[in-house]
Amino acid sequence: MRALKEQVKVLDKAIEQQFEIIPNTLTSIPGIGKVYSAGIIAEIGDIHRFDSQASVAKFAGLVWHKNQSGEFEAEHSQMIKSGNRYLRYYLLEAANSVRRCDSEFRRYYDLKFKEVNKYQHKRALALTARKLVRLVFRLLKDNRLYIPPEG
Repeated sequence: MRALKEQVKVLDKAIEQQFEIIPNTLTSIPGIGKVYSAGIIAEIGDIHRFDSQASVAKFAGLVWHKNQSGEFEAEHSQMIKSGNRYLRYYLLEAANSVRRCDSEFRRYYDLKFKEVNKYQHKRALALTARKLVRLVFRLLKDNRLYIPPEG
């Protein structure tokens, strides 16, 4: 276990060194370090190939199946299984980290956590990651830094 932990530290250092070369706006979000940021940018690639944040979310697999018939629409539906699983992983982990560091994301997570009785953490985390996708898309598209909301 110690050897694996040491290897992880070495890899993290290597990622940080390589990441210094690339211009980056995602590290301005509290909770997203160089490793999560590098993973997200590596998996997304060129942000200009996506028309909207919804297409980035679909690419990551952070969308839900439609379960409807006529006027009926199911209240509970599953997330799709397709999409880039590595990007989904980075976004979910980054959302979990951001919710601990940013008050806006913490409020949103808590709100979604209290809405249901079943699968609270998974659901709230997926919805928080979806919110993070909107932020990441806008920051990368406009090439600007994150400014936390006042309050």
